Amino acid sequence: MSFKKYDNILDIFLNNLIPEIKISVSKGNKIFGAFVIKKTDFSLIVTGTNNEMENPIFHGEISTIINFFKLRNLNPKDYLFISSHEPCSLCLSAITWSGFDNFYYLFHYKETESTFNIPHDLKILKEVFKIDKGEYSKNNNFWQSYSIIEEIKELQNSENAKLLAKIKEIYKIFEEISKNYQSSKISNHIPLK
Repeated sequence: MSFKKYDNILDIFLNNLIPEIKISVSKGNKIFGAFVIKKTDFSLIVTGTNNEMENPIFHGEISTIINFFKLRNLNPKDYLFISSHEPCSLCLSAITWSGFDNFYYLFHYKETESTFNIPHDLKILKEVFKIDKGEYSKNNNFWQSYSIIEEIKELQNSENAKLLAKIKEIYKIFEEISKNYQSSKISNHIPLK
């Protein structure tokens, strides 16, 4: 896809979603968030962050979907759904039931588990659905999913290095946010910490 699309997506991470995630984590929530942009011009429509302190199923994607449908009369097929991390089984289902025909994610399950020390997505997929290593069907009759990092690496563009530098910056910020979450999670009341 286009350089402009990914440049916009990464800027939204840096300028909109990450500041909201920092606030959410300061309240005891996990590091997850998402946003929706228009397919036509890649403009931001709505964001959402994890709010498990209020309700354990208010994941970042769920909050984003709730915020999206508050806007009324929008067709999900006209939008791109962007998630900070590869969606868990709850959020995969929510994206499906909501009617989005796509989603993009920045961090894979493996990074969620190893780098950010939140292993629940892989454990639930394996224990409940018998899906090993998070290998769900990434292209199916409901939607197609895309790794933002893998998509950017495939771009044939001289400005690819600029996008990879932004990803590196985002990654560094998320590592710091994750440290804040990990240091405070013992005192919160989220069932799966």
